[in-house]
Amino acid sequence: MQALARCQNMGSSNTTIADPTSSTRVKMNADSTLTEFFTNCDDYLLFRFTKFYRDRLEQAIEEGVEGLALMLIGEDHFSGQEYQKVSELVQNGNRAGSAKLLLNLVMEKGSRARRMMWESFVKMHHSLRKLGTILREIQELGSDPINYMKVGEELSEIPSHLKDVQQKHKETLRVQTETLRVNTILIKEKVKIFQLVDRYAELTVISTVRDRTLVEHELLARGRDHEEWREKDLRKELEKIRTDQLFQSSFSQRKSKSGNSAAVSGVPGIGKTTMVQKIVHDWATGKIYPHFQFVFSFKFRDLNTINCRINLRNLILDQYPYFGNILGELWKNPKGLLFIFDGLDEFKDSIDFADNRRNTEPQYMCTDPECWCEVSDIVYSLIQHKLLPGCSVLVTSRPTALQLLEKADISVWAEILGFVGDERKEYFNKFFEDQMVAAAVFKHVEENEILYTMCYNPSYCWILGLSLGPFFTQRDRKQQQVPKTITQLYSYYIYNILKNHGREIENPRDVLLKLGEMAYTGVSKKKIVFRNGDLIEYNLQPSQFLSGFLMELLERDVSAQSVVYTFPHLTIQEFVAALTQFLTPDPGEIGKLLSEAHSEEDGRFEIFLRFVAGLSSPQSARPLVEFLGPFLHQTTCRVIDWVKEKVEGQIGDTETETGKRKLLNTFHYLFETQNKALARNTVGSMEKLSFRGLRLTPIDCAVLSHVIGLCDTIKHLDLQLCNIQCEGLQRLGPILHKCQELSLGSSKVGDSGVKLLSAALRNPECKIQKLHLCDNTLTDSCAEDLASALSTNRSLIDLNLGYNKLGDSGVKLLSVALRYPDCKIQTLHLNENDITDSCAEDLASALSTNRSLIDLYLGVNKLGDSGVKLLSVALRNPDCKIQELDLRRNALTDSCAEDLVSALSTKQSLRILYLESNSFSDQSVPALRHLILTCRSLEEISLQWNQFSPNGERHLESLQESRRGLSVKV
Repeated sequence: MQALARCQNMGSSNTTIADPTSSTRVKMNADSTLTEFFTNCDDYLLFRFTKFYRDRLEQAIEEGVEGLALMLIGEDHFSGQEYQKVSELVQNGNRAGSAKLLLNLVMEKGSRARRMMWESFVKMHHSLRKLGTILREIQELGSDPINYMKVGEELSEIPSHLKDVQQKHKETLRVQTETLRVNTILIKEKVKIFQLVDRYAELTVISTVRDRTLVEHELLARGRDHEEWREKDLRKELEKIRTDQLFQSSFSQRKSKSGNSAAVSGVPGIGKTTMVQKIVHDWATGKIYPHFQFVFSFKFRDLNTINCRINLRNLILDQYPYFGNILGELWKNPKGLLFIFDGLDEFKDSIDFADNRRNTEPQYMCTDPECWCEVSDIVYSLIQHKLLPGCSVLVTSRPTALQLLEKADISVWAEILGFVGDERKEYFNKFFEDQMVAAAVFKHVEENEILYTMCYNPSYCWILGLSLGPFFTQRDRKQQQVPKTITQLYSYYIYNILKNHGREIENPRDVLLKLGEMAYTGVSKKKIVFRNGDLIEYNLQPSQFLSGFLMELLERDVSAQSVVYTFPHLTIQEFVAALTQFLTPDPGEIGKLLSEAHSEEDGRFEIFLRFVAGLSSPQSARPLVEFLGPFLHQTTCRVIDWVKEKVEGQIGDTETETGKRKLLNTFHYLFETQNKALARNTVGSMEKLSFRGLRLTPIDCAVLSHVIGLCDTIKHLDLQLCNIQCEGLQRLGPILHKCQELSLGSSKVGDSGVKLLSAALRNPECKIQKLHLCDNTLTDSCAEDLASALSTNRSLIDLNLGYNKLGDSGVKLLSVALRYPDCKIQTLHLNENDITDSCAEDLASALSTNRSLIDLYLGVNKLGDSGVKLLSVALRNPDCKIQELDLRRNALTDSCAEDLVSALSTKQSLRILYLESNSFSDQSVPALRHLILTCRSLEEISLQWNQFSPNGERHLESLQESRRGLSVKV
């Protein structure tokens, strides 16, 4: 919220200015502590640090590798030729290779070069965030860092009598994990089997986990965050972690001799289970983790079938019976054991890691692998190292279950981000054998912002491939019917299953109705795993799974312990649940059901409700009607009425975050209906729309664009602190010119976003009067486009560019635009923009000729006395009608006071003057007194945080008594 406060307070005389030296002192103290720490390290310790953190250091120095090489040249550790090699790799775009080369050279040169490198790290760590993280971690290692770094180095020899069972175990796991089964929904080839090593796609995994207490629908939340975190990755702020670094590496956040536990998070379909399969396969084939003698992998969905007390011995023997009586030997060396538990979110029991009873009451304690207890107690005790201390544990989970691990003893947190950049395109190239079809499908996806944003998730890509492929491979499909909404996409997914398998069952409508009822119950209870008993409860016989039809809608997972069923993806379960509402012969109280679902605040029904709204659309229903018969007209009408009621009721309720979220959801309902008449009737006259503080995805922005496009004029669109970034702004592009006031502060739109806004400002029909872009990391790169737009725009009167990094070159370009007669800017915010006296002459020239500018905010810059003297010349111009001037914190002294006062004393337009946090002293008091007494229009002057004596302050304060309504703040 700090950024919001900064944007709101610009120009306010009530803003409190903090001591500008305090943060600098803290930094200096921290730097001196780091310098002292590394100075006291001996050469061997620095060698060990370099070796242990090598992989992470390569990532950390990529952005500053040339600067680091220059430091080493300055100390005669690098030759010019060596620096040239490092620099050439950077120039060729290979920063990773450049960082690797630099570290190799330093390690070859020995201890003096290595010490200089670490001293350089201390100097550079403020500008390289990941480097700073590593340095702080090293400081926190304690008194025996070498002992910590030795963890995992010494491989204990496996006893000869265990080698045979280890070999058998590895072979068993290799066979179990070497292939991947992929459903195709085709009749001829329902399942394709691929070799894991050929099909496995490396996904981006980061050594951080976001929002562990997530309460929204997990798919939506991760969709919102994904683009932001991808951008951070491109800016090199995130550390990537490989699967072979989850244990015994420098990523470990908790230093424990009793073992390590790692947690990997990821949304449904992102690849958690496949990643676990790859880890087990790589261990079994000797590629990773040689210090683990045995790996035991369990799925929580299998553990759910155990409904009695059990011990760890029998838990292993149930799955790996060939261990027989030798497990006791394994317990003797727990450091050689890795336990994997996949799918914590699917576990039927809740594990409370904050429950102290587990440490004090015997019935909850499990400290012996032969001890009989609940499965949850075994899992808890392994993760917390109460059972087999020294062993390692890996847990995977969806984000929604991560809060269960908040109090757990987790050493490494990681998250699978999914596909980034061109990896999306590569997926479709692998999915389709015909590369022309692959290109056509990807082109359609790329052009549809809703579908493209979904593609970070491999499961979504799979659904897209199955649903869209036929449109580009079958001649009888018309290209104009290609799905554009998510509901249309899923309708064609089900359509393709019905087309290929519908004849295998007598009444597909009846089967889908029953399946949908089960799916709805699952959505309402957050249940994603079903058993034979669930099928029987809804009159679905397990024997029906001999048909391909049901096999495509539910995946059947058979293990030694159980048979369970899951939908291929959570969203497919939600779609089938929504479809049931239109198949039931009696709609009953459908409005009540939808309202109750809409009132749930944990997000479980968000996607379900979008599908229900979407299925009221003829375009979404049409393909399904061919096989399922007509949808109940009464249900369709009631759904449309419900959507209308919710939109109209929610428009006025946006004061709270919950209200904003619900309004956004109702807009998604409108979008999915593709019902333009309904949208115009509900939002056509809407004047103000605020989602301030609510994080919006590119999908959300596309939906907003669709809805606003149907409105006449939006007087105020407030998206401040909405994190929309450039991609979100791009989705809003077609409607930006319709808004009279556009608030985009602290939304990370960046330079590329301003270029999009400039196009809207050049639109002849542009209605934008107020544009707020504070705190968006803007630089001079966007200034030329913005200046070009301002020179022709006739509507904009208020432009807020505060708290950016435009610099002198950016302000010079803007000053040119301000001189144009068509420029109507009245209020201009340039606070905290790295402005110096270098641009003051250009700014002064603009002030001299501009007839409209009345409020100018230049606070928190570095204009200095020389810059203000130049501005003072322009302020004397009779045509300059300045009313409000902000020059706070600009390194001003008594030297410029006379010039400034002389210029402003004649201004009978000046109302407010901010001069806080400068260096004016008692020497300036006479001049300021003259200004206060002669400028009769002056209402407020702020002079706090200067260098006046107590007498000077009292004298200035007393002047406010000279005129009613005058405020002098000292």
